[in-house]
Amino acid sequence: MTEQEKTKYLIIGNSAGGIGAAEAIREVDKTGSIAIMSDEPYPAYSRPMISAYLAEQCPLPRMLYRPPDFCEKNNIRSCLDSKVVKIDINRHTAHLKDGNIVNWDKLLLATGATPIIPQIKGINNKGVFTFTTLDDARAIDRFTKREMRAVVIGGGLIGMSVTEALVKRGVKVIVIEMKDYILNTILDEAASSWEEENLRQKGVDIITGHSVTSINGTLARGMVSSVRLDDDRRINCNLVIVAVGVRPRLELVAGTDIEVNQGIVVNRHMMTTHPDVYACGDVAEAYDFVYDCCRLTPIWPNAYLGGRIAGFNMAGIPARYPGGTAMNSLKYFGLDIVSAGMVNPPDDGYEVFSAGDDHNYRKIILKDGLVVGMIATGNIEKSGIVFNLMKEKINADSFKQTLVVEDFGLAHLPEELWRPHLELPGADLAEVTTRPESRETSLQEC
Repeated sequence: MTEQEKTKYLIIGNSAGGIGAAEAIREVDKTGSIAIMSDEPYPAYSRPMISAYLAEQCPLPRMLYRPPDFCEKNNIRSCLDSKVVKIDINRHTAHLKDGNIVNWDKLLLATGATPIIPQIKGINNKGVFTFTTLDDARAIDRFTKREMRAVVIGGGLIGMSVTEALVKRGVKVIVIEMKDYILNTILDEAASSWEEENLRQKGVDIITGHSVTSINGTLARGMVSSVRLDDDRRINCNLVIVAVGVRPRLELVAGTDIEVNQGIVVNRHMMTTHPDVYACGDVAEAYDFVYDCCRLTPIWPNAYLGGRIAGFNMAGIPARYPGGTAMNSLKYFGLDIVSAGMVNPPDDGYEVFSAGDDHNYRKIILKDGLVVGMIATGNIEKSGIVFNLMKEKINADSFKQTLVVEDFGLAHLPEELWRPHLELPGADLAEVTTRPESRETSLQEC
């Protein structure tokens, strides 16, 4: 770009939210200039599929989120490997690392999240990686050899994704999770136990209730040789993946008047506290229809939808974000799991129904007759029906106990409910959230 280039719409971030915004803008404004800034050198790709890439089951071209000529066909200036280091919301400028300045009329911050790096001695040793970008996956790919021993610090979504990929590469994996059970943000203890048993059967060792206090390296080259736990146990390894979570990338709004809580605060139009600046995706606190408040819900479908809502409003077409919530559809080592909304009620003011055995587990949480949370493992085929009850805020008091029966389906619901509300295109959560647009994607897609 030139020293003082002008664009009508500037999008910082080239992932789900940024693409969603660009598509929405082009639907209503065919000529206004759009520029997408990305500090990565790649066209938009599906971040959930980096685990498939590492597992050597998905080549890079199949990871692309849109066709290679997407920007050209839509008259969008794609600025790859272009890092924005500062924004001036009063002057409507964005300052790039190379010294160039971009003037904008409307700005979308879709900057995503960055890995949390714990303060552990030896964290900078060779052989220590994070796992949130394609570059991370490529670096681990170059480093990894069969029969290595890897320690994965963190038993959440990222930790489980990289664990499966490494096992497929012939690596012995030990997962260290400081909480009492793995996947504790999206599962309850019962569902987690099924997944833990599944992982152990595939040769994965899991240590819960402990943390890593140091990463030890060889004296000569600083290569990882072991980790030490808080109970003084030493685990030999030559690869460490730090997967303790992510936090919103907020550096661009530091020092500005844009309101920030845990993430950038946005209203139902995805607008920040500045009328010409919008935000979406992992960096934004958007409306959660389960909790009835704005909070971080860092999943792929919410980022894309939030981007579209932002894009319409940036282009002058009023649009309102309907709300999202935490939802995940996973398939680690062959076990299907779906969860959405609240998975562990905070007090006794909720009704909880659960049933199942032999890896087929179902749990429903209700508040005042409304479904506010769900978990299913094994048979997840009808999960989309329950999710739509949650999303449509349909009172389930008259049929709540049937929601966990083994053969649950539309036939268990009053006809006046399912005919207008649930016969909708894309009503199956299991189908919707296992597309590449979801935060977690089955490796079977590749």
